[in-house]
Amino acid sequence: MIELNQLSKQFGPQRVVDNLSFQVHQGEVLGFLGPNGAGKSTTMKLLTGFLTPTSGSASILGFDIQKQTLKAQRLIGYLPEGAPCYGDMTVRGFLAFIAEVRGFRGVEKRQRIATAVALVELETVLEQSIDTLSKGFKRRVGLAQAILHEPRVLILDEPTDGLDPNQKHQVRGLIQRLAADKIVIISTHILEEVSAVCTRALVISQGRLVADGTPLELESRSRYHQAVTLLGEQPLDSAALAALPGVAGIENNAREHSLTVLAQPGQVIFAQVNALIGQRGWAIKELNVERGRLDEVFRRLTRGEEL
Repeated sequence: MIELNQLSKQFGPQRVVDNLSFQVHQGEVLGFLGPNGAGKSTTMKLLTGFLTPTSGSASILGFDIQKQTLKAQRLIGYLPEGAPCYGDMTVRGFLAFIAEVRGFRGVEKRQRIATAVALVELETVLEQSIDTLSKGFKRRVGLAQAILHEPRVLILDEPTDGLDPNQKHQVRGLIQRLAADKIVIISTHILEEVSAVCTRALVISQGRLVADGTPLELESRSRYHQAVTLLGEQPLDSAALAALPGVAGIENNAREHSLTVLAQPGQVIFAQVNALIGQRGWAIKELNVERGRLDEVFRRLTRGEEL
């Protein structure tokens, strides 16, 4: 597993990472969330040995990242923020360079490159210099170098940044396949990423851990958890809906004849709402029950608000 124990990093008077402690096990895809400046990228750099902590420790599959740095780093595939590469190299040349740095030669080197290229679909740009590539292709080159040595741990900082929807879908599928026998940590501010690929999410704010749970568990902390949204063909009686047992309130939506019925914590109100629709004979175009809104939970957690 990966283990952080009271890990902290201070730059001058500013503490960017503040006593972070958590564990990640094989098979988990951990979404590491936080607003810009929360300390996500700094934590990634501490985990990979690129920065030295002010205090605390981190270990990768039992190897202390400070005391056994090279042993730990051999197990890691790392995609840094911005996917820095050597711009004057071709894609093929850069991946060959990375393979040689990792100790691969001959047939094995060629096989490793071919596998990584196929997984992230770089065949069409292999002979182009990296400087001429789009942001999305540069990101895919960065991902190829991260998986080239088949690491047991993947640490990805904004892995789908700059990718189009098709490429995002492909990379997310790749991450899910790779996670079967690896530990994957994804640092991101894209909440959609968490729901799409992560089995667990950590939220940090100002360098501190403020939440840890599955995406469903975090969504269940939303005020919209178990809320029912209705879209009718005519105006709906919001007073009658508000009077139902277990209802916490009503929100009017931007769409005409649409409103959201909020549930009290721990209550399931769909049956009551559906029964009222039948009693009143309302013509309903859409009827949806919400799991909760991760973006709302994220905002409240990172602003220090109670959930």
